[in-house]
Amino acid sequence: MRFPYSTSDPSQSELDRLPRLPLTLRYGQRQMTETGLVDSGATVNVLPYGGGIRLGAVWDDRKASIRLAGNLGNFAAMPLIVTAEVGDFAPVRLAFAWTQAENVALILGQVNFFMEFNVCFFRPQLEFEINAKAPGEAI
Repeated sequence: MRFPYSTSDPSQSELDRLPRLPLTLRYGQRQMTETGLVDSGATVNVLPYGGGIRLGAVWDDRKASIRLAGNLGNFAAMPLIVTAEVGDFAPVRLAFAWTQAENVALILGQVNFFMEFNVCFFRPQLEFEINAKAPGEAI
């Protein structure tokens, strides 16, 4: 499936467009539709604090053991496994570093979004393509 690069604000220019992916996240009986930044340079998937709360997750300081880097390095993060639906693909389980940071994008990174999907970027065309991992394909 191909998706267009998009902006987070209509007033932004073409130069501000990034690979943003609409997806539905489920945790327990709750779900939410979000847009995640597909980031091949991110080591892990990152879920902002408010997203985890909307999904009904409960913060536990004892589980806040994930160390994030960069501008998120000062925030605690804990593991949160959710089910994600992307387009017409079969649902997949995604592991997030659920951070206490609020002003951060939902990030889809190497662990484990890129382990579940093959991604190709076509920046000159302002598009990116996602294909499901083939059955039996190595991680």
